[in-house]
Amino acid sequence: MLHNILKDKPTKLFVFFTAFFVANALIAECIGGKIFSLEKFIGIDPVNFTLFGEKGLSFNLTCGVLLWPLEFVMTDIVNEYYGPKAVRRISYTAVALIGYGFIMFYAAMEIPPADFWYSSGVKDGIPDMSKAFNGIFGQGMWIIAGSLTAFLVSQIVDVTVFHKIKKYTGEKKVWLRATGSTLVSQLVDSFIVLFIAFKIGRGWTWQLVLGICVMNYIYKFAIAVLLTPVIYFIESRIENYLGHETTQKMKRSAMGLSNE
Repeated sequence: MLHNILKDKPTKLFVFFTAFFVANALIAECIGGKIFSLEKFIGIDPVNFTLFGEKGLSFNLTCGVLLWPLEFVMTDIVNEYYGPKAVRRISYTAVALIGYGFIMFYAAMEIPPADFWYSSGVKDGIPDMSKAFNGIFGQGMWIIAGSLTAFLVSQIVDVTVFHKIKKYTGEKKVWLRATGSTLVSQLVDSFIVLFIAFKIGRGWTWQLVLGICVMNYIYKFAIAVLLTPVIYFIESRIENYLGHETTQKMKRSAMGLSNE
């Protein structure tokens, strides 16, 4: 029975999507503690916008935004071929495993380090390896709560908007339902994580939360548009792998339509 399941191409593809989705989300959470300057990365001066009365706003972004757009691309692909139930399943799986990962991180932080690991002087420019380890993996609980809540809510929003658009467009205009659902869900994601992690968790003003939210969303908006051709490329690879007839059946089934 297991052999037959593993030979089934749609099943193998779903297993791959799930594994990549979860791994990508966990990596994004792990690297999210580093903030980088997008302007420095592309070699331009900081933009220094003023929004909602907050001055000097630039594109200082968490490294997690480098990977999160791929999650929404994967969401749209899974939604297209497997339906909303499959998206919710992999989203719940990702949240559960990310939560498990953070529990393990905190457990590792509480384990007493060996004396030579943190008291042997500066090594590789790091005076205290134990503090460095805790600083990297010890994200605040409000940030973790905000990130996981934003991820889960935005995934549900993405699925809902995607299928609302698809009911009107049918099989046409993949770019509209993929990009449209991502743009709405990314806005929700940006606001929720900042509200929970920094408005509630750190007492930021509404002006600062909204200003940074807009700056983050401008970046996410641009990336969502730029990634649209990637969705077409992935869909063409899937059709080559599964065959036209199978992909059409999967798309109809994902929409809850009969294949008869």
